Amino acid sequence: MIPLSLGEIAQVVGGKVDGDASVTVTAPAVLDGRQAEPGGLFVAFAGEHVDGHDYADQAGRAGAVAVLGSRPTALPTVVVEDPQAALQALAAHVVARLRDGLTVVGLTGSQGKTGTKDLLAAVLSSSAPTIATVGSLNNELGVPLTMLRADAATRFLVLEMGARHIGDIAALTDLVALDIAVVLNVGQAHLGEFGSRAAIARTKGELVQGLAPGGTAVLNADDPRVVAMRALTDGPVLTFGRAEHADVRAVGLALDRLGRPSFTLRTRDASVPVVLPLVGAHQALNASAAAAAALAAGVPLNQATAALATASLSKWRMEMRVLACGAILLNDSYNANPDSTRAALDALATIEGGRSIAVLGEMLELGADSEAEHRAVGEYAASRADVVAAVGEAARPIAAGVGERTVVLADTAAAIDWLRGHLAAGDVVLVKASRGARLDEVTAALD
Repeated sequence: MIPLSLGEIAQVVGGKVDGDASVTVTAPAVLDGRQAEPGGLFVAFAGEHVDGHDYADQAGRAGAVAVLGSRPTALPTVVVEDPQAALQALAAHVVARLRDGLTVVGLTGSQGKTGTKDLLAAVLSSSAPTIATVGSLNNELGVPLTMLRADAATRFLVLEMGARHIGDIAALTDLVALDIAVVLNVGQAHLGEFGSRAAIARTKGELVQGLAPGGTAVLNADDPRVVAMRALTDGPVLTFGRAEHADVRAVGLALDRLGRPSFTLRTRDASVPVVLPLVGAHQALNASAAAAAALAAGVPLNQATAALATASLSKWRMEMRVLACGAILLNDSYNANPDSTRAALDALATIEGGRSIAVLGEMLELGADSEAEHRAVGEYAASRADVVAAVGEAARPIAAGVGERTVVLADTAAAIDWLRGHLAAGDVVLVKASRGARLDEVTAALD
């Protein structure tokens, strides 16, 4: 965050200061008062059940010096009618002030966004100071919060952008024009909200349309719906993937006994081997996307691949750990859709060990196709795992798709009890579901 007085902030967002207008904010904005930093700004929302303004004291104790909200608080406050609009306006102002010398990268896709963002952040950080989305804070609040973490030293700003409706990404790119737009894929995530893959493709294409003049689109050569987005820009385009025509191509993919990929990234001018410390063949595609975006940002391929070799992912995304009983846990419990679940099951099948066990919960927001998609995932799981445990009533179609070798567990508590009673040394267990299924509670209970 660049230093701004409350008087300056009020002028930017069209608010009024209650308290000392000379108080200066020097640290990032937060929505959770417990996460405030010394000199920070606490953004308060009055919700249906919780009023953030009541937590201003808590934020102050953590270090916040001011509040942006819709009514006065115990701290000096910039009072506005709409805190969300004010937060976005402030973020747009800050990044505009920093625009010279700052490269802004936007990234979207139906799956793989956060992992690819993590890889790209690692690569760009090896070259210059980089600010990137934390976890999956990729919505109308998360994006401006990330933008406000940028300061005068920042050279790369990486913004993961998600969407649940047509126009969501366009609203985010209205805050800041992109120098580089990375589109990973058009899949089935939020299909129930969008209604069709065509609508999802249209929404993901908004990222390309949000490019600044001369900005570069980085597109997945393996996905026809993404390749078609080339028509949405007059600027340069780089492609990535396994297709022969990709500008950054992943070739020679192999997996070790723990499912970690090695491959070669090949461009017209170079060919560099890569070994990733991550689980799953799909990480090679994510790495090729990160490398292509890095090339667009001016980072050489050799430097990018060196950074990829030491990269890590956000929590609950293909995390691997060995339990006390000797079983291997693959924790991918942050989110799920049919495509990402199949990729995780593929990863499970490649890990050498005893029994392979898939613990699967509900995949949310699939609309009218939900039951059929869950059943189809169950059928696929039957070919990838020795045992499949379906957790929760909504996951029963998964069990129906598996047929034999399935266990139906009522809830997370039942899943914990069943795993504690059945896991043995050498077993490999995958835990995967949408966040709302709370299967992270299952992984947290295993030791």
